[in-house]
Amino acid sequence: MDNTTGLRENKKLRTRRRLADTALELFLEQGFDAVSVADVAAAAEVSKPTLFRYFPTKEDLVLERFADHQDEAARIVRERPAGQGPVGALREHFLAALDRRDPITGLCDHPAVLAFERLVFSTASLESRLARYTAREVELLAAALEAESAPPLTARLAALHLVTVRRELGRENWRRIEAGRSADEVHPAAVADATSAFGMLAGGLDEVLPVGPGAAPAAPTG
Repeated sequence: MDNTTGLRENKKLRTRRRLADTALELFLEQGFDAVSVADVAAAAEVSKPTLFRYFPTKEDLVLERFADHQDEAARIVRERPAGQGPVGALREHFLAALDRRDPITGLCDHPAVLAFERLVFSTASLESRLARYTAREVELLAAALEAESAPPLTARLAALHLVTVRRELGRENWRRIEAGRSADEVHPAAVADATSAFGMLAGGLDEVLPVGPGAAPAAPTG
């Protein structure tokens, strides 16, 4: 990549970030439904066609933050050490993220994070659009499992279970904090829930999925 191309890409990234930040500020101040795409474009000093080149829908202005996490589960599975199953790798990653109070786990009580999550989970069109991001996460994880010789249906069913567990654990943590508890107060229950939820999956999925990149499936444990 030459300098000109690099500068152009950096400019696009800055514009994209400015649009998303401007939109989120307006949505939080006035409500998602009360702000139009034209309002966002005007506030960011770009045209509507320019805005749509970066974000196909109004909802994507908010949810683009989830786009960075769509390949997270697949990456964790691909990069796990030999001898470790996908369930164990995702469980370890989730538990470590809880310890960091990573917002993606729902265990974060920073006011800005709570305001963002409240906006998403209280707006029907955002919830609906978020389902598309989740579907992509499932698709990528299934592809990673299938690349390790898991049968296509097995890979997809496993991906659906694993992505759903991660998502629902995050929702439950957010609900507890939204009810007024701190992240530190919720942490022990969040760890227990994650350990239990991934444990339920491990009992079945670890018998049919590879235990490490290029490895054979684990032997039945029951």
